[in-house]
Amino acid sequence: MSTLERIRVPHVFVLLTVLVFLVSLATYVVPSGSFSRETRVIEGAERTLVVPGTYARLPKAYSVRGVLVGDDAPEGTAAPVSVRGFLTAIPRGLVESADIIFMIFIIGGAFGILQASGTIGAAIGKLLETFGRSANLLTVVVMLALAIGGSTLGMGEEFIPLVPMFLLIAARLGYDRLYGVALVSLAAEVGFAAATTNPFTVNIAQGIAELPLNSGITLRLAFFTLAMTLTITHLVRYGARIRRNPSASLVPADGTPPAETALDGQAFDRRHMLALAATVVVFAVLLYGVQRFGWWMDELSGGFFLMGVVGAAVCGMRVDEATRAFVKGMESMVVAALVVGFARGISVVMVDGQILDTLIGSAASVLATVPRYVSVEGMLVFQTTLNFFIPSGSGQAAVTMPLMTPLADVLGLTRQTAVLAFQFGDGLSNMVIPTSGVLMAMLALARVPYTVWLRFVAPLFGQLIALAAVFLVIAVWIEY
Repeated sequence: MSTLERIRVPHVFVLLTVLVFLVSLATYVVPSGSFSRETRVIEGAERTLVVPGTYARLPKAYSVRGVLVGDDAPEGTAAPVSVRGFLTAIPRGLVESADIIFMIFIIGGAFGILQASGTIGAAIGKLLETFGRSANLLTVVVMLALAIGGSTLGMGEEFIPLVPMFLLIAARLGYDRLYGVALVSLAAEVGFAAATTNPFTVNIAQGIAELPLNSGITLRLAFFTLAMTLTITHLVRYGARIRRNPSASLVPADGTPPAETALDGQAFDRRHMLALAATVVVFAVLLYGVQRFGWWMDELSGGFFLMGVVGAAVCGMRVDEATRAFVKGMESMVVAALVVGFARGISVVMVDGQILDTLIGSAASVLATVPRYVSVEGMLVFQTTLNFFIPSGSGQAAVTMPLMTPLADVLGLTRQTAVLAFQFGDGLSNMVIPTSGVLMAMLALARVPYTVWLRFVAPLFGQLIALAAVFLVIAVWIEY
C-alpha cells in the first residue's frame, strides 16, 4: 500500500479549516511586513498593486487580549491572528468570495432546469450515440473544447456543474468516477495554465508588465499543444487500463449513478435542440462580453440565470416546475460553492497577520542573487508555491508581477518570460493544491477523495512542471 493510500483525508471543509488554523498559528512565528500599494487601472479594472522597493518589516504586537479577541495593533506594528480572527476567517472568506459562490449556485440552478427538462439527458444520449464507439475520440473532443475555454477566456468555475453530466458519460462508456471528473477538471486546469489569451492571468500580468496584450502568443500556443497532448494521453491510458481491468480503478465502484435513469428513453427532439441552441447563444454572448467589455461575476451570473429562464420557456416547463428544478440544482452545488469561501479564509488570515508580503519579498530577494537560468526556474517554484496561499490568478498577478517585472529587468530576463513563469506557476498548481476552490468543488461533486486524486494526477503534474521548466529555459535562450 502506498503512502497516499494510507493517508485518510477528512472532509474538504475540515481540511480547509485545519489549513486556516495552521496559517493562523504561522502568523505568530513568521515575520510580519508590508509593501506600499497603489491603485492602477489594468485591463479596464482597478487593481491594487504592490510598489517595488517599499517592503518594511513590522514588529509583532503581542498581548493576552490580542491573542483572544485581536486588539488593534499600534501604528507601525502587526498583530498575529487572534482566536476571534481565526473563527471569523472562513465567514469573511465566504463574504469576499460571495460573487463566485452565488454564481456557482445560479449555474447549478440553470443546469437543474436543463436537467429537469430532459435536455441534458437527451444531449448526453445524442453525444454517446455519435461517439459511443470511439471513447478516445470523445475524450479528445471534450477535453480540447473545455481547455480552449480555459486557455482563451479563463473559464474554471463555469465548468463545475458539468461534472455530474460527465460522470454519467464516463459510466456509460465503462469508466469510473475519477475518469469522469478528470475529463472536466484536467481540461479546465491545464487549459487555464496553458493560457493563450486568458484575461484573468496573461492579460492582467502583461498589463502590469507594460507589454502589448496577447503578445508572445506563439510560444504559449506551443506549450498549450504539448501540455494537452500529455494530459489527454495520461487520461486515455488510465481509461484503457480500467476498461481492461475494472479492479485497477482508483475509486471503488458504488453502483449506478443516481441520475443515470435520466438518460433512459430520452429522445433528442426539437425542444431540446432549441434549448441547447439558446444556451449556446447566451453562453457565446457572455464569453464575448468577458473578452470585449470586461464582464465578470455579476454579468456572468445574470447570463446563466437568463439561460435557465430561456431553457424552461423553450421546453414548455410550468413556472412552479422550473422553480423546483432551479432550487434542486442550487442544492446540488452547496458543497461545491462553499468550498470556494472556505479556501479564501487562508488568504484572509495571511493578510490579517501581515505575513504574505514577507513571503513575497523574501522570495524576490533570493531570486535576485542567482544566475538568470536559475532565477527563472526559481520564479516558477515561487509562483507555484504562492498559489497555495493565493489561489486566484488575477490576485496573484496583482501581488507578484509588480515585483517580478523589475526583477526580470535587473536579471536580464525579458518581461514576457516573467509573465510566462507566473502563468505556469499559477496555473499548473491548481491541479494539486487543496486550496483551489474549483478543484475541491469538482472532487466533492464526484465523491473522489483528495488523496486518490493526488495518486492519479501526481505523475502528470510532474511531467507538466518539467515541460514548463523546459519552456522557460527556451524563453531565456531566445530572449522571448
